[in-house]
Amino acid sequence: MTQSKIECHIKVSQPDQDAVSLLAEQTKLSKQVIKNAMQKGAVWLTRGKQTSRLRRAKKALAVGNELHLYYNAHILAEQVTPAKMLFDEGQYSLWYKPYGMRCQGSKWSDHTTIDRFVELNATPQRSAYLIHRLDRAATGLIILGHTKQATRDIAKMFETRNLSKHYQVIVNGRFPDDEVTINTDVDNKPALSRARRLQYNSELDQSLVQVKIESGRKHQIRIHMASLGHSVVGDRLHGDADETSPDLKLTSCYFEFICPVSNERKVFELPEQYRPTFG
Repeated sequence: MTQSKIECHIKVSQPDQDAVSLLAEQTKLSKQVIKNAMQKGAVWLTRGKQTSRLRRAKKALAVGNELHLYYNAHILAEQVTPAKMLFDEGQYSLWYKPYGMRCQGSKWSDHTTIDRFVELNATPQRSAYLIHRLDRAATGLIILGHTKQATRDIAKMFETRNLSKHYQVIVNGRFPDDEVTINTDVDNKPALSRARRLQYNSELDQSLVQVKIESGRKHQIRIHMASLGHSVVGDRLHGDADETSPDLKLTSCYFEFICPVSNERKVFELPEQYRPTFG
């Protein structure tokens, strides 16, 4: 019976050894299982002081290299809804990130991350660099860089707040009529959000709210909405949602900035079909 979780470290002691055979022999997993884990980012190679994911089964190994396998059958079996490219600007692109897709991998895998998905599915195929993050439970527009220069330039806009971004959330209760400014600290760091109600559903007692954040703290919108007594629907961490609740109703909907490639002002809006809805 195959073990569901294995952590294995092997030092290459002889020339002309291959990673798949070494790992299969050590773990008793089949070579096909090892290759699958390798493709999904669970195998790492240390060469000198550098450790990186190993995906090529036939990559030449040198004596002294170290192989690392972090095998977790449950994690490797995870599947996510595919992301969808919405705007292709050549050196960067904007995608719809669905619920459950991650922005960061772990030592156990990276096959459910947006950047890995984009590298495998963008047409034409190219490198994909993460510029900013959306929670695993959040959805909506996310920007991926395809050149290091464009990635640096857009990341700088996020850092200097030289970029406008809006989110839409559905919150519990009737949100105030007037725009609300929230400046409650997040993780003991200053954080500023501005929110206004777009719609109120009296039957569900829920409000559709547009939020513009002036800072980028982790879970900022969720924390700020909860601090007002209007937790985001589906928020199990900062609200009162549980396992039976719907997915988190928090979506990145709008970006506006000066394109670092063309120097033109660009506006990117999420199509209505991907925006949060009541119910």
